[in-house]
Amino acid sequence: MTGRRSAGLLLFRNPGPAVEVLIGHMGGPFWARRDDAAWSIPKGEYGDDEQPQAAAEREFEEELGRPAPAGPRLPLGEVRQAGGKTVTVWAVEADLDPETVVPGTFRMEWPRGSGHVQEFPELDRVAWLPLDRARDKLVAGQRVFLDRLAALLTA
Repeated sequence: MTGRRSAGLLLFRNPGPAVEVLIGHMGGPFWARRDDAAWSIPKGEYGDDEQPQAAAEREFEEELGRPAPAGPRLPLGEVRQAGGKTVTVWAVEADLDPETVVPGTFRMEWPRGSGHVQEFPELDRVAWLPLDRARDKLVAGQRVFLDRLAALLTA
């Protein structure tokens, strides 16, 4: 593998007056007290044996507990983040009730060095936000996907 890679799906809808996207607040103790720049597009890592779009579909279901919605996948391209990971995202026009999300979980030692392993949700909350509000909430390395979606929708 040439480096860490991640893929995801960015759901969008246009209920008026503004386009909204579905993003999730990252779970676990590192993000618990943060709100701005602590949200993410539902995504996850994949290896050489998996195609990026298949990984995006799988990760959507793992993180939200719901199958990825049907509909055309609009490529938003890829971005190399500051930490070196390459993230690829597709946009999908769909609606999903955040109340029906059953987030996947991960396990980690917490507190660090304690020997105690705890389970945390991948995303501890999910919400529809207009693009301008989503920009403040998303981690910096993913904001470009909002710009690309906006450009695609106005083309």
